[in-house]
This record gives sequence, C-alpha cells and structure tokens, in this order.
Amino acid sequence: MGLIQLDSRAAALIGVVLIVGYVVSTVQQWARLRHFKGPAIACFSQLWLISRVGGGRTHLDLWEACKKYGDITRVGPNDLITSDPDLMKHMLNVRTRYKRSSWYDAMRLDPTRDNVLSQRNDCLHASTRSKMAAAYSGKEVDNIEITIDENVQRLLDLLDTKYISKGRPFDFGYKAQYFTLDVISALAFGEAFGDLETDSDVNGYITAMEESMPTIIVTTVMPWIIKLLQLPIFKGMLPSQKDKAGVGRVMAIAKRVAAERFGPNPKVQRDMIGSFVSRGLLQHEVESEILMQILAGADTTATAIRATLLYIISSPRVVHAMRAEIEGAKPSLPIVTDAEARAMPYLQAVIKEGLRIHPPVVGLMSKEVPRGGDTFKGQYLPQGTKIGYCAWGIFRRTDIWGEDSDGFRPERWLYCSEDKLRLMEGTLELVFGYGRWQCLGKNIALMELNKVFVEASSIIPDPGCQESMTYINVSLVNPAF
Repeated sequence: MGLIQLDSRAAALIGVVLIVGYVVSTVQQWARLRHFKGPAIACFSQLWLISRVGGGRTHLDLWEACKKYGDITRVGPNDLITSDPDLMKHMLNVRTRYKRSSWYDAMRLDPTRDNVLSQRNDCLHASTRSKMAAAYSGKEVDNIEITIDENVQRLLDLLDTKYISKGRPFDFGYKAQYFTLDVISALAFGEAFGDLETDSDVNGYITAMEESMPTIIVTTVMPWIIKLLQLPIFKGMLPSQKDKAGVGRVMAIAKRVAAERFGPNPKVQRDMIGSFVSRGLLQHEVESEILMQILAGADTTATAIRATLLYIISSPRVVHAMRAEIEGAKPSLPIVTDAEARAMPYLQAVIKEGLRIHPPVVGLMSKEVPRGGDTFKGQYLPQGTKIGYCAWGIFRRTDIWGEDSDGFRPERWLYCSEDKLRLMEGTLELVFGYGRWQCLGKNIALMELNKVFVEASSIIPDPGCQESMTYINVSLVNPAF
C-alpha cells in the first residue's frame, strides 16, 4: 500500500514538474520576443504559422499579418517575418553574420544530401558556390544562348503547328513548364527532357511536384518531419530511383548522368556538369546539384513567365506598347538576341513589373539572428530568432512602389526620378536573393524571360478580341516555395 502511495505521489510530482516546466518555457518564449506584435497564438505556438504555410495562400496571409502588425511581425514562438527590404539586405549582405535556418533543410530533394540551396554550413556553401559559379556565368559552358534559342523555337513551333494554326485551345501554363524544364536539362547535362518535343510531362516531374509541394512547404516550418521520414518505417514514402515517374525518376536520371562523368572513361562535355566536375565537385555532389537545378531553375522561371504573361494579356495598353517597341526594334530572326531584348526599355519594365507584382519565390527562407543578438532600427533581435521573408509585403510597399502598388504598371519604371528608380531596382534585387545567397541562375532566368516575351508577343491575343482570347489559357498556381 505504501509503495502505491509513493508511486502516485511521485507521478503527481513529475506531473507538477512537467506542467511548471511547460509554463516556464512558454513564458520564456513569450518574453524573448514580447516587443514584436503578431497573432496572439503565435506567442506560444507554431499553429498559426503551420496553418498558414499549409493553407495554400501563405504569401497573402503573411502580407496581411505585416499590414496589421508592422514591418516585423511575430508569427511563432521563435519566428518573425519582415516586409522591410532594409532588414532583408542587412541579413543577406556578403559580410552578414546571420545564418540559414532549419527552413533550408526542406530544400533537399534527396533528404540525405545537401545542395547549394540547402547547405547551412557557411564554409561548405561558399566552397560549393565557387565551384558552380563559372558554369552559371557561361564561361565554361558552350552555347547557353543558342540552347535557349533552340527551346524557344521548339515552344513556338509546338504552339503554332499543334494549336494556334488549328484554332485549338491550349494551357500556356504547362507549356511554360515544359520550356523551362527542357532548357535547364539541356544546359545542365546536354540532354533536354523532351517535354516540348512530346508535348507532355515526360518524366512525370510536374505532376509529382504539384502533389508533393504542399508537404515540402509544411516541412520548412516543421523540420523534424524530415528526420522522421528518414526512419526505415517511412522511407517508402520518399521518392526512389526505382520510381517510373516523378522526382524519383529525375533522381535516377541525375545519378546516371553524373556517373557518366566519373570513372575510368568519363564523358567530357562543356556543359554545366562538365564545369562542376572540372572545378572539383564529387559525384554525389553533382547528383544533388542536378536535382536542385531542376527545382530552382525550372519551377521558378516558369512561374515568372506564367504570371507576367497573365498580367500582359490582361492589359491592352501593355500589349500595344510592347508590340510597338518590338516591331520598331526589328529584332533578329528567328529569335531575338539577349542583347537586343535588354535594349528594349518597355520590355525590361514589363519584366521588372512582372517579377515585382508576382515574385516567383515567396517562401520564408528564414535566417537566424547571430550569437549575441542584433539591433536593427532600434529593435533588439535575440540570438537564434528566425526571421523570414514576406515577399508580398516588400513588393507592395506604397512608400517604394507608389499608391498603385497593387496594380501592374510597367510605366512606373520608366517615368520616375533617378533616386526612385535606384530605390526600386535595389529592392527588386531581393527577388533573386541578395549578397551571399544571390541566385546563381539569375542571368539565365532573365535571358529566358527576355526571349520568351519578345517571341510570345506574336501569339498574344489581340486586346478586346474575344475570339482570340478563347484559345489561350494561362494557368497560374501559387509561387512554389
């Protein structure tokens, strides 16, 4: 009887200790960021953030939170978001002491291996990035522009011969994805997937990503799920190189292509992989970077193409102005050169405005405050705090973009003071990352946009002509991550 009483007292004591510990921990969590406003539940739980990230409208929910609570808003016990571009640049500059947070762990398409996007070790990230830079700059890759031209022509031929000439409707959203997947695969390892040639999602990659992206996005704020999925009991849920389609199929392609560049008789080719190998990337590193190239290089650029085209065809004024400039420039045939496109002011304004009003990447991409904490504009940021990116908030600030920041108006880039233009262009840089973590593929993505919009101007429906609007649909999904 005495033992039973002792056990019950011990259990009660343990329960009290656990409750007290939880209360103390909760109060401490609340206290360390109490000077930042946000949803009440966010002070004590990640439920608000998880529900928003998993709800399909993250970019809008975060923007609404920043509008309500301020440029720095609390969205979790240890999570802040910011719509202040100055803070973003402060965190991302080349000499920053801020680190990548656990958000980036979800960027491993192969959960067991890091890539240049997921790598959180600064030294390893810098080393990998330096080995990849020459390939993205074009210094060690033959015919980047020619490869893009070939795929632009395939896109135009597909649309004309199979759809437009026969009056058949088509969804340009998917064609844009076929185009960007073929471009990045051709540049990466000299072998396009063949989506444009077959007018299909050859490897099932697009379908797989549409199905898995919601899960990937949730794991960015619940990184423990990634570790859980690596347990033997759950491994069957992950992509496998034995899969006949989807991400697993692409993993198998990456493994095969990487293996061809190593061994006793390696294949030597002046493409991106060839540059990676010559600069010292190991075989397993090449596999990981191929996968990341496809995710980061195809999905984001396709989103930029789809979104911007949707805004273009929705504005007769923009269509007329674009066409007039392109016709007056008399660009090269069959495909405009990148230099010619960059010399078209209105086109460049359209591209900038498209990237601004619908940034292709809107994930938190949280950074951690360095040891010792930091103070920004008089506000103390405790060490270890995660600060995420509120893209919609940054690119709709009326103090930067004007009172009509919700509208698509390319002219804002053409008719403004030099100081205003400098401010807008400096802020727009955040679309491609900034400083230490700027996107390596920025120039390639811009080249694709330059060429696609010039050449697509000939297939854009005539403004006001309802009949011409019936054959083109631009599906628009939320930005990927």
